[in-house]
Amino acid sequence: MRLLLGWIALVLTVIGAVPQARAETGYDLWLRYRPVEPEYRERYATAFRYLTFYVRSEVGETARVALLDGLYGMTGLVPPPSDRIGANTLLVGTADNPVIAALNLPLAGLGREGFVIRSLTIDGHRVTVIAANQEVGLLYGVFRLLRQIQIRQPVDALDIADAPKLQVRILNHWDNLDRYVERGYAGQSLWDWQKLPGHLDPRYTDYARANASIGINGVVLTNVNANAEILKPVWLEKVKALAGVFRPWGIRVYLTARFSAPIEIGGLKTADPLDPAVQAWWKAKADEIYRVIPDFGGFLVKANSEGQPGPADYKRSHAEGANMLADALAPHGGIVMWRAFVYAAENPEDRAKQAYTEFQPLDGKFRDNVIVQVKNGAVDFQPREPFHPLFGAMPRTPLMMEVQLTKEYLGFATHLAWLGPMWEEVLQSDTFRPKAGTTVADVIDTPVRPGAVTGMAGVANIGSDINWTGSQFDQANWYAFGRFAWDPDSKADAIAQDWARMTWGGDAQTVEAILGMMRGSREAVVDYMTPLGLAHLMATGHHYGPGPWVSDLARPEWNPVYYHKADASGIGFDRTKTGSDALAQYAAPLAKRWGAPDTTPENLLLWFHHVSWDHKMKSGRTLWEELLTHYDRGVASVAAMQARWEGLKDRVDHRRWEEVRDFLAIQHDEAKWWRDASIAYFQSVSKRPLPAGVAAPAHDLDWYKAIDNRYAPGNGK
Repeated sequence: MRLLLGWIALVLTVIGAVPQARAETGYDLWLRYRPVEPEYRERYATAFRYLTFYVRSEVGETARVALLDGLYGMTGLVPPPSDRIGANTLLVGTADNPVIAALNLPLAGLGREGFVIRSLTIDGHRVTVIAANQEVGLLYGVFRLLRQIQIRQPVDALDIADAPKLQVRILNHWDNLDRYVERGYAGQSLWDWQKLPGHLDPRYTDYARANASIGINGVVLTNVNANAEILKPVWLEKVKALAGVFRPWGIRVYLTARFSAPIEIGGLKTADPLDPAVQAWWKAKADEIYRVIPDFGGFLVKANSEGQPGPADYKRSHAEGANMLADALAPHGGIVMWRAFVYAAENPEDRAKQAYTEFQPLDGKFRDNVIVQVKNGAVDFQPREPFHPLFGAMPRTPLMMEVQLTKEYLGFATHLAWLGPMWEEVLQSDTFRPKAGTTVADVIDTPVRPGAVTGMAGVANIGSDINWTGSQFDQANWYAFGRFAWDPDSKADAIAQDWARMTWGGDAQTVEAILGMMRGSREAVVDYMTPLGLAHLMATGHHYGPGPWVSDLARPEWNPVYYHKADASGIGFDRTKTGSDALAQYAAPLAKRWGAPDTTPENLLLWFHHVSWDHKMKSGRTLWEELLTHYDRGVASVAAMQARWEGLKDRVDHRRWEEVRDFLAIQHDEAKWWRDASIAYFQSVSKRPLPAGVAAPAHDLDWYKAIDNRYAPGNGK
């Protein structure tokens, strides 16, 4: 009777959690769980007629409710519990359960987060099994099974064994304590610190559920431009409350550590990492944090970059700074994620070289619980960059790749830019270290020694907007990050197909049109913003719109002219031996290939070379003509996306359709702005006429220079 009453209560909870008629705002993300078509409904309902669930922990109960939620939403039925294994039973449990153990499933090599989903026959009965070594694996297995149903895949002959290739799969929230989000384009921070710990917004649970569904297992709650206040006891109680919400979903919380915290909140006169008093302060602070949050993940640190304090202030190395924090966390199993994003005005080197110059000589000098967090490219989340030269160059140091979901340089929330192809492009790049065929993915998912940390970090694009990410299509980048962090060898197109089906429904014509928009969207942004290897042409500070003419900022590497170096003779940054020699930081085969304009891929040409305006391109056009062609192609690509979306008016719910329509119109206007402003400026420098058929900019250069967007969102405070 107790089992029956408990089951009834659980069913009522699940049914109550699935709205019968919910407006399509985008809030549901890829977890919409709308009813499947009748032919699929019967198939799935029959396959999972009964449920036998062996769980003991809070995580296991979360997995159970997530499963019932999804099955009820898609089939309208909740399979009742069964103490015996009969026909069409869904059997869920861990390897230490005798029933699961007797099945001899291949769980040994899948770790604590892996799972098996298999169709079996037990005592003559057809059974589907989800098994794992620990209950967090069951949670991931449940979401994988629900995905199978969402994308209308068969479930009668399942044989899936999967485990994450990376241990730390983490979102970095650049959220300030006043709820302002640096580089955030989706409203305020989710974390309502003023109401914590007394009130837990239900969105915290929905956020955790979305992350768990794609395998994300860590969250850095605070901005890398850190505030030491977060380490005070009153704030740690607030963090504890969030950790309590996230824990049942397999997610640990992390915080950013301001290197000067011992001075700012500790009363010390120094933050020198070799000072015994500083070391003692951090050890005591770590002990305090773990008393409050026993499963605290560790610290993310930005040091000696963009004015942030760090060990260099005391003539210490990054390794000495990171190791001091690592020693404080080590007794508790915590890690330090130390960012390699460093550049300084007093460093005369090419900005693209600075991280390698400072970090590569430190290879092998970091503690075992330090992982160096390296951006995907050598400058700063540009629409296209070559992969960062540190990948493959620090074979004795764990490296994790950092990508940016929030599109600071790709049009904020209103420009449709599917980033999956960008990340796949980087991850599949051949580093030639230690040998040809060693990709960036291989570097980050192969432990440098047994037990070494592996990981991937994404700068979150999530905020308080009803659709979470500021636009419907930016949800795809959150989803893709989780999938790539689980498996860096994933394919962007397969991820896009799954996301489109789960987010927009199973109609084949709708899905294909959406995929057509997504596939070319990032390249469109590259074309109208930074074609042919150009970079960092965005306006000052807020990075909203074009500013290739900016040349008067205090630090040289803040100015777009620093990056394009356009003059009457040509355009592009010479990174060969005759220039900054940044090419020397790459393996010899790449340095040779990229060392000459004719063997450099044209999409990176101006990243590595200063090229004459009259240089002949593969198309037969001059560089000047090719540049104009790319600008026009970018604008035309957005117009094509608009046309595709217009054709879906009667196939997509009205509210979301209108929002995407409006954003595409904004993108088209801004693509023309980018095109016209860039052409007006580069024509003023190159003194080249516009070829026949190329439209002149709508206004003169001074008109574009006068545009003022100082209040654009997301600028740092």
